[in-house]
Amino acid sequence: MNKSELKDFLDEKVIQYNTFDFIESDPVQIPHLFTQKEDIEISGFLSATIAWGNRKMIIKNSHRMMDLMGNAPYDFVMSHNENDLERLETFVHRTFNGGDFSSFIKSLKHIYQNNGGLEAVFTKHQEKDSMLKSIHEFKKVFFEIPHLSRTQKHISDPLNNSAAKRINMYLRWMIRQDNNGVDFGIWNSISPSSLSCPLDVHSGNVARKLGLLTRKQNDGKALAELDLQLRKLDKKDPVKYDFALFGLGVFEGF
Repeated sequence: MNKSELKDFLDEKVIQYNTFDFIESDPVQIPHLFTQKEDIEISGFLSATIAWGNRKMIIKNSHRMMDLMGNAPYDFVMSHNENDLERLETFVHRTFNGGDFSSFIKSLKHIYQNNGGLEAVFTKHQEKDSMLKSIHEFKKVFFEIPHLSRTQKHISDPLNNSAAKRINMYLRWMIRQDNNGVDFGIWNSISPSSLSCPLDVHSGNVARKLGLLTRKQNDGKALAELDLQLRKLDKKDPVKYDFALFGLGVFEGF
């Protein structure tokens, strides 16, 4: 395919997969349980954090997280006490355990109480056409209060050559307005043009087969290469192609 044919092909796949039906098989369904901005932000952040491994298990455990917080994530974050945190100790998703969960709740309270909330922290350090520094600075703020050292591994730092798949997926949910009811677009202070594709095994393999990516590892350098190519296809909304790459890989075995 030449560049024009490739764009037409991927644009068709975006239309095919960026639909309301996508929600039922994706962790994005968790923040769709809520209507309040802060509930959407927090539930989305927590479910994106554990979004690796089996998708059914990710969704099941994300629902369990919400249950443990009384299905009122923002209220739980802001008004929890030590007894409430003890309830979280039984939680485990792969290497993310109850201690990590409690650390995240405390850090989220710090973010909302002292830093104006998640959107404000990500907005503060954003650069044109890049969220790399923004994510790096967010991680510093998130862990500037006492926390378990082991918990730091659950937020990636793209300045350390990580593809930061889960946090880039979360940012897509919050920032990109798709008008199809999947991505929320509730953070108006950041442009979708700054977003990076949530690069994982599926999207990476498809991108290589389509000639959008040559690097073999799914790391920060690969993400920079893929971002460059996707911005050539649509500089205003490059991560819409995540739906095409992921859909081709997961649903079509491309």
